[in-house]
Amino acid sequence: MLAELTRDAALGDDHAALAAAREVGVGLCTIVGIDGSFSRRLGAQLAVLPDGSTIGSLADGCLEAQLAVDIRALEYPKVIRYGRGSPKIDFRLPCGGGLDILLDPAPDRRACRRALDKLVDRQPAKIGLPEISPLPERRYLPSLRIAAFGEGPELTGLGALAAAMGIELVTYDKDRLTLGRTAEDCQLDPWTAALLLFHDHEWELPLLEQALASEAFYIGAQGGENARIARTLALTERGVPEERIARIRSPIGLIPSCKAPQALALSALAEIVGQYERLHATA
Repeated sequence: MLAELTRDAALGDDHAALAAAREVGVGLCTIVGIDGSFSRRLGAQLAVLPDGSTIGSLADGCLEAQLAVDIRALEYPKVIRYGRGSPKIDFRLPCGGGLDILLDPAPDRRACRRALDKLVDRQPAKIGLPEISPLPERRYLPSLRIAAFGEGPELTGLGALAAAMGIELVTYDKDRLTLGRTAEDCQLDPWTAALLLFHDHEWELPLLEQALASEAFYIGAQGGENARIARTLALTERGVPEERIARIRSPIGLIPSCKAPQALALSALAEIVGQYERLHATA
């Protein structure tokens, strides 16, 4: 089981916790209330394995250790307050806030399996939580995927950063593309970002049309103001509506006027992750 869960960890902390909860003997902890500020969102999850080890992350390690002790003492689901307002006077959260956490020693295994299968198929999923929870269900989005088209050190830098963060990156370089044609085997769903990193902008137009016709939540293209204007005029001449063209982010990234490839890759990745995080607000 541990080898399988290690592979599932690439899905992200919450997805990995959900994957672990499919197995008998694994408990599932869910944040169902937040009092004050906290570094995790409502619904964040942690799995506790039979040996007391955990999969996922809710805080700095101290909370995880306490949850592992508490959940193993339960037979039925229970919501416990940690931090501010908690009867556990010997345990405090560093942020000074309070958390209501649902500890479920035996979550619905079939529901967890169904939800994970949907996520693997790139579909949103949800599981119902026990009636004692003030949060009635936990909704999940498919993990972030980036489809990157381009060449050069920016693409290399993006690959290194995405690998370090555990983000799925599908690259389409010139060896995989044909000039003047769309990309083959390219899935651009609502949880995929399309990023074009070309210095030679003549490769862009069919790929941008392909991205603009998709549900990709983010479409960005490298280049300055002159490249943006030329790109807009060319797409207009090809009959692409103005409202679609407006979806293209250019210049890309959060850092203005990056001069180093690695900085541009970091800037673009930060913008993409920020946009993906905002999708959770509507999940």
